[in-house]
Amino acid sequence: MTTTSLKQRLQHDLNAAMKDRDELRLATLRLTLTAITKEEVAGATARQLSDDEVLKVIGREAKKRREAAEAFAQGGRAESAEREKAEGEVLAEYLPKQLGEEELAEIVRGAIAETGAAGPRAMGAVMKVVGPKVAGLAEGGRVAAEVKRQLAG
Repeated sequence: MTTTSLKQRLQHDLNAAMKDRDELRLATLRLTLTAITKEEVAGATARQLSDDEVLKVIGREAKKRREAAEAFAQGGRAESAEREKAEGEVLAEYLPKQLGEEELAEIVRGAIAETGAAGPRAMGAVMKVVGPKVAGLAEGGRVAAEVKRQLAG
């Protein structure tokens, strides 16, 4: 059995979306593959991204969709907000399952105990321990909010 890279999977799914005439999936995957290619050619020499790097690009793209959906919703443009949400859901299929609130809280509790941190000033030390444990599994803003909540309480 040959292993396919995440980028190859995206390319394959793009071709399938073309055949199925799935406009939403097609547009989303096209933009994502463009972002990956842009990342590959950025810098002095072109290179192939690893699956972890591709995941980071997909994560960034998904975050852009979430932020755009919120902005459109606040601006009263429900149709555009729905489109951005739908694109974000397509991208979520390629990302690892995100940590639930309780799982995240448990990891933060462990890190606070591990560092012996107390008070809001210790946030950096706790984030340093939590960061690698939740990389790709929880958005930075969510993690920071949970650390802040637990250190304040």
